[in-house]
Amino acid sequence: MFRNLVFGCAALLAVFISGGMSARHEMFPWPQFSALKHQFVAPEPPPPSRYTFDDKERLIGDETKTAVACPAQTDRTAVLLVLGQSNAANDGGQRHRSMYGERVINEFDGHCFTAASPLLGSTDTKGEYWTEVGNSLIASGRYDNVIIAPVAYSGSEVARWAEGGDINPVLADSTKKLHDAGYRVTNVLWVQGEADFVKGTSTEVYEQRFLSMVGTLRGLGVAAPVYISVATRCLEPANGGFKQHTDDNPILRAQLALPKSGNGIVQGVNSDALLTGDDRYDDCHIGGSGAEKVAAAWRDLLLAGPQLQASSQ
Repeated sequence: MFRNLVFGCAALLAVFISGGMSARHEMFPWPQFSALKHQFVAPEPPPPSRYTFDDKERLIGDETKTAVACPAQTDRTAVLLVLGQSNAANDGGQRHRSMYGERVINEFDGHCFTAASPLLGSTDTKGEYWTEVGNSLIASGRYDNVIIAPVAYSGSEVARWAEGGDINPVLADSTKKLHDAGYRVTNVLWVQGEADFVKGTSTEVYEQRFLSMVGTLRGLGVAAPVYISVATRCLEPANGGFKQHTDDNPILRAQLALPKSGNGIVQGVNSDALLTGDDRYDDCHIGGSGAEKVAAAWRDLLLAGPQLQASSQ
């Protein structure tokens, strides 16, 4: 009996050791047993989150946000339609919130929320600088209210925004809902280009696709100036970029040329030139010091640029 007990313990020890080795090195029979587990055992649900996303990972809900009454637009209201990729979305290294309560608003899906990072309507859940732009515009004394309507998708190429692209209908729908909420866009702010730089989009193709997007806006009755930023710098493979950046590139040339084409296109902030490496927390996305610089630059441009009055569409 003792001999059988020793033999049994030795067998169990051998199974334990072989099982550990199998799991550690993904050797038979661990992968097979693991596959059977996933086939017959329901996976555990993900832990609850305060955030809700749509099928394109756009932030559409945040349990900490409560809808407020949408302020009426007057000639002292700025309505900013924010478009682009990650550096226009919720990928910033610093969060901001309205310093003026319900005077700085995040409009989404026809509803209004006191602006605070992350903003509904864009991808991701980190920081952004548009709320700080709103704060600074109120502080300037020019505006009583600032309405921020973001539609920004991390990693998006300009082709997705042009007619026929998958974001174009989202842009159209968001613009219509903004109008239905009683708002006329006073400024369109475009921050995009890094993805097209990496992809190798030509100057001509970028210009054509950007103008196609502008055509969609004009067709919806948006007469506001469209500010196009110079934004092509996003380094490191982890961010979908290259190891090094080429300062003179086809996307930069397109973004400098388009404001000369008319159709209400205006030069926006040149973040390639404005920001240093220290202003980007991961060699691509804008950190706290960068947010301060970019927000101040947008404030100055919007205060000095063409103004669209809040007459009805």
